[in-house]
Amino acid sequence: MTLLHKEAPNFTLENEHGQPVQLSDFLGKNIVLYFYPKDMTPGCTTEACNFRDAYADFSELNAVILGVSTDDANRHTKFIEKHNLPFSLLVDSDHTVAEAYDVWVLKKMYGREFMGIERSTFLIDEKGIVVKEWRKVRVKNHIEDVLTFLRDGGKE
Repeated sequence: MTLLHKEAPNFTLENEHGQPVQLSDFLGKNIVLYFYPKDMTPGCTTEACNFRDAYADFSELNAVILGVSTDDANRHTKFIEKHNLPFSLLVDSDHTVAEAYDVWVLKKMYGREFMGIERSTFLIDEKGIVVKEWRKVRVKNHIEDVLTFLRDGGKE
């Protein structure tokens, strides 16, 4: 399922402080909504730190960054503090939002199968429309790809 050129599914999730965050609160800004499997794991840490390191570049492009995983607020807080992340991480404990964005998938690792979040990023424009989606993301060079797309005006 693709969400490209459609209105982004709205949602309300708690952030790392237990405060509700609604996607529609960010209308008028570009939103980099990224889904990742788990706090404190190597790939997810690299991705979060890459977004952190490019945070000023995203801000200059009128973009906010929101990370989403099934981890709880306490784990998000530890992750943010450990890596000095300047953006919110949202709690999708029942994976409802991951399902709405079609990133809750069957995964296979070490011969076992389980449901989990497929690393994905969605760029949502100032009007709330998904203008780009990156699915099955490889962390290397991903943040540069997102920034380049935004700098090029967010159009394919």
